[in-house]
Amino acid sequence: MSAAHAEPIGRLAAATAATAHQKKWFAEMRAEVASGVPLALVNADAPQEILRAMGIPYVVNQWWASVVAAKRMGPQSLQSISAQGYPDDSYQYDAIGLGSMDLPADRAPWGGMPRPDFVIAESSGDATRKVFDLWAKHPDTEFFAFERSSATTAPDDWWDVVPHRWEDAYASDRLDLMTSENWQLVEFLTERTGRTFDLDRLAAVMGLVNEQAEWNRRTRDLLASSRPTPVSINDSIPAVMIPQWHRGSEWARDAARSLYLEVEQAVRGGRAVCPDERIRLMWIGRGLWFDLGLYQRFQDKYGAVFVWSMYLAIAADGYPRYGNDPMRTLAARFVGFTDQLYTPPWSSQWYVKEALAHGVDAVVHLVADDVPGGTFTTAALEEAGIPVLEINASNADSRGDSAAVVERSIGEFLERRIAV
Repeated sequence: MSAAHAEPIGRLAAATAATAHQKKWFAEMRAEVASGVPLALVNADAPQEILRAMGIPYVVNQWWASVVAAKRMGPQSLQSISAQGYPDDSYQYDAIGLGSMDLPADRAPWGGMPRPDFVIAESSGDATRKVFDLWAKHPDTEFFAFERSSATTAPDDWWDVVPHRWEDAYASDRLDLMTSENWQLVEFLTERTGRTFDLDRLAAVMGLVNEQAEWNRRTRDLLASSRPTPVSINDSIPAVMIPQWHRGSEWARDAARSLYLEVEQAVRGGRAVCPDERIRLMWIGRGLWFDLGLYQRFQDKYGAVFVWSMYLAIAADGYPRYGNDPMRTLAARFVGFTDQLYTPPWSSQWYVKEALAHGVDAVVHLVADDVPGGTFTTAALEEAGIPVLEINASNADSRGDSAAVVERSIGEFLERRIAV
């Protein structure tokens, strides 16, 4: 169906359902923790599947930072970091969760996150490691750190290689190290919680994660081929990422399936986010949590629609792993996670592949201070003939006029480099 005859689409039911589920889960988690159940805070690059298999509730640091930022409590959380004598102008996305612990209960999002018993993260940089060391300064919180290993080679088209042939994609010593650390984490958690670990249970969790990723890949591929786009990324982000933080559960698998079926129905019905779609845009970088409305404000003036974010794409390509050894297969899921998003040529090849598949006319590239390799990504896209606007800003720090600067920069970019 042509754009001229497409009907506007409303809010995705999948997005609404995911948000409702998360609020219900968060309230139940708070009640569990209040009764004495231990809580973990984990970075997105840590193997949450182990916690899932052991029945230990966890909060993902990046998700909680996004909620705090979206509720406009990021500045106050960062002020808490500054008041403790630490810098509040770098690595804000990692630090906001820590600062949010000092928010008054009546102002903290969703009643506030309980203090975690454990924090778990990869040592991906000096500042990230120091942020998590600060969590462990509290007597009730311990820190388990994974090492950060580096890739020395990169396969072409890694997204086709890593699901099944991950031993070929990642160096054996990297997989050996993370597999060993996965077992160390099991020992760490078992000693402190009394919970048991069952390898068959982990295998079942891994199977559900793969099913979820397969549904996400179907959704990503369908959206890549759809003109005009039927789904706003304001909806696709929560509809994809909230289930991602519940990976390994039947609810998360079913949520991914429901999202695909809803998108398929939207495509068949010819609905469109912007019936007058003239410009297809790609947003590289983390979501601009304190101003999610930004993504829709260019539609009326320019017919410009953001049709891509990394959240659905990495959920499709970054997570499926198949193998007979659940613990080593889990290591293969995370050992190269940062490489895929930020280390060229892993990252640059992938972004170009995604840009071409989605038929984007231009890219807005938000580069945070803790994101390596951004220049290489921009250069690869420009070499492929895709104009890129590179913006250096924090996605979670709303202080000052950052939102206005981002919006103005995008408008000027569209007028200067894209035919509008």
